[in-house]
Amino acid sequence: MKLGGIDTSRIDAMVAQLRAAAAKMEASSSVGSPGEAAAPAKIDFSEALKASLDQVNQTQVTSQQLGQRFAMGDDKVSLSDVMISMQKANISFQTTVQVRNKLVSAYHDIMNMQI
Repeated sequence: MKLGGIDTSRIDAMVAQLRAAAAKMEASSSVGSPGEAAAPAKIDFSEALKASLDQVNQTQVTSQQLGQRFAMGDDKVSLSDVMISMQKANISFQTTVQVRNKLVSAYHDIMNMQI
């Protein structure tokens, strides 16, 4: 059904997907008995940070390899693929720098707090 230029069937489909994902997350989090609350999984900050940095590094390595393959004349690599890969690597690196800047700023704010 269209309502003022908006296709509501797509919205309904998206809402159904979100509800299914939420139900799946609830089902996976309640591993114990139905009346027993499951303990949330512990997320280690250092591991999350390391995984994020590894992902940024992998993006940059992939971009560099694509650029080298294109420069060597590989017919399977197009210029647009190389440029898109380079932009993804650049964006992920810039995001990492901004997160680092925010962490340093938060560290300085905490260190300057009076006790």
